[in-house]
Amino acid sequence: MSVQVENLEKNMAKLTIEVPAEELDQALQNAYLKNRGKISVPGFRKGKVPRQLIEKMYGVGIFYEDAANALMPGAYSKAVEESGLDIVSQPEISVTQIEKGQPFIFTAQVAVKPPVTLGAYKGVEVPKADLTVTEEEIKAEVDKERESNSRTITVEDRPVADKDIAVIDYEGFVDGVAFTGGKGTDYPLTIGSGTFIPGFEEQLIGAEIGKEMEVHVTFPEEYHAEELKGKAAVFKCTVKELKVKELPEADDEFAKDVSEFDTLEEYKEDIRKKLTEKKEKAAKAAREDAVIAKIIEEAQMEIPDAMVETQARQMVDEFAQRMMSQGLSMDQYMQYTGTNVEKMTEQMRPQALQRIQSRLVLEAVAAAENLEASQEELKEEVQKMADMYKMEVEKLEEILDDTSRNQMREDIAIQKAVELVRDSAVEK
Repeated sequence: MSVQVENLEKNMAKLTIEVPAEELDQALQNAYLKNRGKISVPGFRKGKVPRQLIEKMYGVGIFYEDAANALMPGAYSKAVEESGLDIVSQPEISVTQIEKGQPFIFTAQVAVKPPVTLGAYKGVEVPKADLTVTEEEIKAEVDKERESNSRTITVEDRPVADKDIAVIDYEGFVDGVAFTGGKGTDYPLTIGSGTFIPGFEEQLIGAEIGKEMEVHVTFPEEYHAEELKGKAAVFKCTVKELKVKELPEADDEFAKDVSEFDTLEEYKEDIRKKLTEKKEKAAKAAREDAVIAKIIEEAQMEIPDAMVETQARQMVDEFAQRMMSQGLSMDQYMQYTGTNVEKMTEQMRPQALQRIQSRLVLEAVAAAENLEASQEELKEEVQKMADMYKMEVEKLEEILDDTSRNQMREDIAIQKAVELVRDSAVEK
């Protein structure tokens, strides 16, 4: 096998890969052996038809596609290794020549990792974070805890008010005709929650228990059901029951019930401490993001579109895995949201570009500062991974290959680069 490399514009390259004729002939023979049982020719039992006769009847190229598909993965992998290129995209494959008795030639157009010219990366100016915890924020946390410790009581002597829980029967009509999915019974709707389409809940305010009323709304243009988008609808509703949440008083007894503290003031002080820690953590992350964004702005690099496309598709795959871990397939998700893989990939592109730029500049910083992972740091990382997967370190060590270890070393070096640029930044 031989490979020729042609460097193209915008950090793209074309590999021309030539596979010897004898390997193609063997692949064609393998394709024949694999498929001969599926081909019927009068006068021959299935699986016994000679290859020459099949090629004569169906064309000499009948086995070309299977042979090419069998040869290309291995040939491409060898070509990548031989070329020495740092490829960062899926290849765009084109077959140049496939003919019995001749070398098999195909091309692979790929993106290669772009070089980065760093600008300033130490002492970068970033906005100063505000770590102040206000009394309003503390009160909101206390109220949240009161909400979670509330009890629900039934109200019978007044109409519906904001924040009430109205247990309703409803049925929706468009142009006087009931539509699918527009009917519900004994539905507990919290007024003001935004659960139903805009305008619905507000119209229930003032409704009396047991009396039917009409709610007039218009479905949003972006509504998930195609047949209802932008349509005016009338819902016949009856409030069957009315409930309200009764919250406990914020006092010392409440503090004792929900915390380890004896007084409300001690409880609030603990909330202040936790909110401060939360803000400090968020500020640290925001500082990192701001610094890296500045470094990207100062750096010079040309990101090939194919690299962004590959990263975006990888992010869609990661999203699909997260959905599956929550018991939802991508087909179900796309059906519920009215999207598709192409739309999702396009939406991911800005984030994909940012992820690529961040990684590239941090790799460049690590290289410029000679930041590397020590053996001790690598061992610590392996231990963390073993703990996460609840495995013995020795067994994990056996599983990890050189590629995984190199990736871990790179990630450690990247984290060191993050800490260096973050800690050297200047708040203004």
